Amino acid sequence: MGKDRIPDWLNSSLWTTTLSDDDRLHRHSPSPTTSSAAVSEPIFQPPVPVPPPAAASSPQSTVTSPKSEFRDPVDKNSNDNSNDNDRNASSSGVSPDDISRQAQILTELSKEIVNLWELRRIASQGIPDSAGIRSTVWKLLLGYLPPDRVQWSSELAKKRSEYKQFKEELLMNPTEITRKLEKSVVHEIDHSKSESSGLLSRSQVTHGEHPLSLGESSIWNQFFQDSEIIEQIDRDVKRTHPDMHFFSGDSQLAKANRDALKDILIVFAKLNPGIRYVQGMNEILAPLFYVFRNDPDEEMAAAAEADSFFCFVELLSGFRDHFCKQLDNSNVGIRATITRLSQFLKEHDEELWRHLEITTKVNPQFYAFRWITLLLTQEFNFADSLHIWDTLLSDPDGPLETLLRVCCAMLILVRRRLLSGDFTSNLKLLQNYPPSNISHLLYVANKLRPQAAS
Repeated sequence: MGKDRIPDWLNSSLWTTTLSDDDRLHRHSPSPTTSSAAVSEPIFQPPVPVPPPAAASSPQSTVTSPKSEFRDPVDKNSNDNSNDNDRNASSSGVSPDDISRQAQILTELSKEIVNLWELRRIASQGIPDSAGIRSTVWKLLLGYLPPDRVQWSSELAKKRSEYKQFKEELLMNPTEITRKLEKSVVHEIDHSKSESSGLLSRSQVTHGEHPLSLGESSIWNQFFQDSEIIEQIDRDVKRTHPDMHFFSGDSQLAKANRDALKDILIVFAKLNPGIRYVQGMNEILAPLFYVFRNDPDEEMAAAAEADSFFCFVELLSGFRDHFCKQLDNSNVGIRATITRLSQFLKEHDEELWRHLEITTKVNPQFYAFRWITLLLTQEFNFADSLHIWDTLLSDPDGPLETLLRVCCAMLILVRRRLLSGDFTSNLKLLQNYPPSNISHLLYVANKLRPQAAS
């Protein structure tokens, strides 16, 4: 261990980012000016995966054949630069490592009982897009699909039916609810005036069913309160990845996809009154829905909305305290998590920690709040975000620990620029993180993993 608690493996000329002119989206601020003084970094590739077992059995009907290519169903003919993320997310370039990893994953998915430990190990290195298998793997990693393949059909049917019922009950406006009540009451009362008119008499309209009722149990009062959240969801969904035709534009596909995102978030908000909806949840939902909607299996793709809802709930369960404002200052809130990141950086690179937080006084909340709450979806292009999520979702202890390691690795990879920068330049750099080799980033993050005692 060198001075200032810098690990020996970090005392190397390798640890600087490769600056590139690649296009990338910065949703919240303009792109940073590239420093001409930056030093190029040799690419340190992560370990090559173990070759797949011999005589791998071919996947069965539920598992997609590797012939199916993972593609974004958007307009591919446009030459507009705004399609960069669409093209990146559906890149068809396949490396030998991808082919090897793809064969291993397909072998695991073809087993009667999927070995989740082995699947996590393989998927943590990245799931090749070309086979269209990310959808199935993510559902397994999030616990939405059980390891036993025999149960898949019945579990999916049950969950999708449950989501359909949620929508029928929670997305119904008070007028439709009142009509249902009218029908049930009219059916029970005498065949008299109420039956002939089809309307409830004044005495039969309860206080809670009246549009002007302010009671807490009033369906109309609740409807008006929900309207504010629904309007916020609608605004945010319309701003989701405006660079991708899958989400943005006037096409029938884009509109249908936005409607699905909106319905998922509304149902979630109504089922979780303690959290409801918090701005940014749409950005966490988007990768899930994109991956599931692009499943080559048409039946799976058609049920993307229901599948995305349950996987979104499962994913958010590990981060829900970050979205609860009342817990911001608690030991489980977002500020406590940011403090953990700061301590993590101090443990692994005290020199960089001291320069950022003491010398230049860059409060980690200024950049890490967005990194953590949005799971890095805004710091990299869409395809790279999916690769990072492969690793996050593969952690058996939950994605938060891996997320903190990745965030710390992001700081380490730009340490030279940070150590030579002041408050303004460092804040700009961290709020507009430069393009990076994602495999290299994840390799460094993995090096920060606590080593088991020998």
